[in-house]
Amino acid sequence: MTIPTNKESGLGMSKIAIINGKLADPTGDAPLPGTVLIEGDWIVAAGDVAVPDDAQSVDAGGLVVAPGLIDLGVFATDKPAFHFGGITRAALMPDQRAPLDEVGLIRQATRAGKPDFWVHPIAAATRGLLGQEMAEMGLMQMAGAKAVGTGRQWIADSGVMLRVLSYASGLGLTVIAHAEDSGLTAKAVATSGETATRLGLPHAPACAEALAIARDIMLVRETGAAIHFRLVTTKAGFDLIRAAKAEGLKVTCGISPAYLFLNDQAATDFRTFARLSPPLRDERDRQASLAAVADGTVDVITSSHDPRGPEDKRLPFADASPGMAGAETLLALSLNLVRDGHVSMGRLMTLLSANPARILGVDAGSFAAGSAADLIFVDSDAPWIVDRAKMAASADNTPFDRVPVQGRARRVMKGGMFL
Repeated sequence: MTIPTNKESGLGMSKIAIINGKLADPTGDAPLPGTVLIEGDWIVAAGDVAVPDDAQSVDAGGLVVAPGLIDLGVFATDKPAFHFGGITRAALMPDQRAPLDEVGLIRQATRAGKPDFWVHPIAAATRGLLGQEMAEMGLMQMAGAKAVGTGRQWIADSGVMLRVLSYASGLGLTVIAHAEDSGLTAKAVATSGETATRLGLPHAPACAEALAIARDIMLVRETGAAIHFRLVTTKAGFDLIRAAKAEGLKVTCGISPAYLFLNDQAATDFRTFARLSPPLRDERDRQASLAAVADGTVDVITSSHDPRGPEDKRLPFADASPGMAGAETLLALSLNLVRDGHVSMGRLMTLLSANPARILGVDAGSFAAGSAADLIFVDSDAPWIVDRAKMAASADNTPFDRVPVQGRARRVMKGGMFL
């Protein structure tokens, strides 16, 4: 099926009706036939709604129509990869060449994706991301920052972290935190266990994650702040998140597909594309991650998109930079969770769209009236093979090379306009 562009269809600021689609509503379960009515930049209604006489119809041809993906925590903006993967909004981590710790950099970042996708900068919690002196959160919020983050680092000074949480709470900003105790992980590149020992890699125990989470949860209890642990990857970490949620604390967490579908054995033969931060875990923790997605402990699935060229990856494992290009595989890999019965399609869209929007405080990620008209048209059964040589991303550092997957975004709509 070919969906015409707005220019080809004559679509502009008039009403648009997306018909003959199956709506993957985050508030529902399985995709159901329905219509999405759009006026200008916004969704007016969705579901069993009548098509107004003055609306121009776009036939979805039976594809799944879903909210555009909102990727909570990317390290680079990457238009081709985002479009391929159905990502319409990206929350940009503060770990940039110049850390996002001042107003001018935040303003520049908000413009980085226009007109092709939305960029929501995450302001650095501390100057230079050094974990010592608080950055000007309030000014950066006024400049467009939607959250405040510790970046790849854990703020070791508990007094500084207490002030970060207190100040962010007063501004209504969520703190997006890295969860690894740096006293244990400073020089580690792998998780302690058989694989790290066999390869002779510097390693740290998996409990480094739970130690960091436990400290930060105690500070959240003290301040009443909202915290989002960007990547939680261990059973001990998930147990702490569950307990905090049961207590009513404002605690959420995310994960990326790498930790759901790979374990530490992916680093065998010193494969640097499997060098991630935090490092891949053992099989028991991978299974615990799947269980945490299924039982609702995990709130967000993110690509953690971090394209790295050969200058960063064609190095000895311990010297290689962590990170993977994940944007264009985010949707396809996440759809495995639906096929394997871990979550429904509606729940998956909550993880990929609705919850990230809620954490960032943006009106997007759903079919509710007043939500931004950012949509993707998904062929959920389309087979393809992840191929480094054909990747749209600015770098090909994926640990999923040659893996067969199903599902892709056929078209993307941003603000009521097809891209």
